[in-house]
Amino acid sequence: MYEQIVVFSIIVLILIFFIDGRIRYDFVSLGGLVVLIFSGVISPEDAFSGFSHPAIITVAAVLVISSGLVKTGVIDHIVAALNKKSRSSSVIMTKLMMITALLSGFMNNIGALALVLPVAIKVAREHKFSPSRILMPLAFSALLGGMMTEIGTPPNLIISSYRKGYGLEPFGFFDFAPVGLTVTILGIGLMVLLGGKLIPKRKTVGVDQLFNIGDYLSEIQVVESSKLVGKPMMDINKVYKLDIVVLSIIRNDQKIVAPGPREILVPDDILIIKALSQDLADLIDKTRVLLKGTKKSLVIDESLIKSRDTALVEVVLRDDSPIVGRTALETKLRNRYSINLVAVSRKGVYSVERLKSISFRAGDILLIQAPTSILKDIYSKLGCLPLAERGVEIYPDRSKWKLYFTAGLFAFSVVLTTTGVFPVQVSFVFAATALVLFRILTPREFYDAIEWPSIIMLGSLIPLGGALQSTGGSDSIANILLKASSVLSPTLMIGLLMILTITLANLISTSATAILMGPIALSIAIATEVSPDPYLMSVSVAASAAFMTPIGHQTNMLVMGPGGYKFTDYWHLGLPLTILLVMVGAPMILFVWPL
Repeated sequence: MYEQIVVFSIIVLILIFFIDGRIRYDFVSLGGLVVLIFSGVISPEDAFSGFSHPAIITVAAVLVISSGLVKTGVIDHIVAALNKKSRSSSVIMTKLMMITALLSGFMNNIGALALVLPVAIKVAREHKFSPSRILMPLAFSALLGGMMTEIGTPPNLIISSYRKGYGLEPFGFFDFAPVGLTVTILGIGLMVLLGGKLIPKRKTVGVDQLFNIGDYLSEIQVVESSKLVGKPMMDINKVYKLDIVVLSIIRNDQKIVAPGPREILVPDDILIIKALSQDLADLIDKTRVLLKGTKKSLVIDESLIKSRDTALVEVVLRDDSPIVGRTALETKLRNRYSINLVAVSRKGVYSVERLKSISFRAGDILLIQAPTSILKDIYSKLGCLPLAERGVEIYPDRSKWKLYFTAGLFAFSVVLTTTGVFPVQVSFVFAATALVLFRILTPREFYDAIEWPSIIMLGSLIPLGGALQSTGGSDSIANILLKASSVLSPTLMIGLLMILTITLANLISTSATAILMGPIALSIAIATEVSPDPYLMSVSVAASAAFMTPIGHQTNMLVMGPGGYKFTDYWHLGLPLTILLVMVGAPMILFVWPL
């Protein structure tokens, strides 16, 4: 009894911290694991067994393979092929949802959304409608598509491993397809028909109009009598204590975009700066520079602050970004990443004022000035996704043989899995390793592709799921649910389990939900002496149905900023989609996987 109380207490605390969100989910999970060890519920020898779990290995391998598919252009070719010859915005939106769902079935959900997101924003701009009309359906399509295959989403892999723990073979690669494909098709159909009516119309604008930074740009000239002559550019901030960003220097009719802090200023230099009126006035007063004009009196072309080597790009922060909760000053964006932070947009409201003191949040859109040569590294290190297509080639070394080799390697690993030659974790680790051995990916790209916070969370929570089962906690919960079985039909019982799982999935992560609900599903099957398959499959499908809040899955959070959504906007479309999933999913599961 003591051990059950400890396990339930830890689960409740983890749920509270997950919902609160102030401590990152991987550290909350790791903290829960430490408490389990100290309380004696699990032994130190078994404490980290979750990190060798097949689901963890497979998730990491899928992330690496997804990175290879993106780098070699396989995914771009698929998106381009399916997006051809479409002029109607409704047809394009439907295709984008289908593409997102298809990609999500074979790669990471976030990766699938990231590839389609810039295309969707471009479509919204070209057809002059708000991005809020398409971005939420895209996020939901990524969640639906992940239900179709074993590797589509971590909950499928976790539930498959629970089946093996019951003494049966794990679910096959396409065993999820009958139910997953059905709810995906119907779900996309519902969003096409009702999405425009149900999604709140937010007055977001195109990315080009999102940041009206021109009002804060000025041209100043370093005259011979200026105190800045012969001084490094960093003196503006360090010596004169001014919050000013120098975006470009024009010297002898040549542009120096994003100049380094040690750039020595010379007479007749023209600086394109971003500054508030008070800082600008202080600069003129303290350094004796000459104000040539501001946006209101002089048109400053955007081409002056970007070049072939320096891009001006918009990115959205993921919830596992290392800079979330920190300021630009704390993260040292300029010195550490060679980035100029130009503006920040949060829920459709942009700011260029006092950016160094703004604490970043997940979903924030940043307008940054950065070297094109390191954009890929910046996206990886900052934990962000590009929002707008800028004509910047991030992967300049794409070649045909790498494209075909990577696509063939992925297909081969799928065949190895579906034919039963090797389990999924072995097949996909083989493919991931081959990508490095054949120099498709570098070792650094291999490790950068893996979302380590998610791996830490999964590896820490899997022992908690085992403890829930070994202490009898899952049996206790199952016994409570079984009392309803005397008055509910099998279909309604499956529906009840799905509703409980969906509720949990919308409050915490989908993977954590699968880990906690899997043992309960098994306990119900054991107590009723029926096949565990329909109960496990219902948890698998429902755990991915985080449609009603932005915190249930990263895909929902990623579109919150670009779409201008509020927390309460998600249920408008998410609730009907959830009802459809339960009404169709429950009988479909029992048809494919009878008791």
